[in-house]
Amino acid sequence: MKYGRVTNHPVLGTLDERESLRFLFDDQEFEAFEGETIAAALLANGVRTLRRHEETGTPRGIYCNIGHCFECRVTIDGITGQRACLTVLKDGMNIRSGKTLPAPLKKGVH
Repeated sequence: MKYGRVTNHPVLGTLDERESLRFLFDDQEFEAFEGETIAAALLANGVRTLRRHEETGTPRGIYCNIGHCFECRVTIDGITGQRACLTVLKDGMNIRSGKTLPAPLKKGVH
C-alpha cells in the first residue's frame, strides 16, 4: 500500500498484515485492509477530499475522526450522510463523495 498507511508504529510495533479489500470511491478502485474505517483507507490511499460543502462547494475532509463533526459524510452503497470515520470498510463497497447541492431558497440572501 502507498501514501500514509502506518505499518510500523513506534509504540504498537509492526502491524500484522490483514486481509486486503477492494472498494470504489467515486468510481475509482482502491485497496484497503480488513478492519479499517473508510476514512483511514481513503487517507492511506491519498484521498483528502471526501465531499464538497453543499452550498459553497469548498472541499471537506476528515476533521475530528471521532464522529462529532460530520465533515466526513459520504454516500455508501446508495445511503447518504454516512460518516466515513465511523464506518468499517467492507469488500466491494461503493462510496461516493458529497457534492454541491442547489440552494434555490438562499439565492441572493446574505
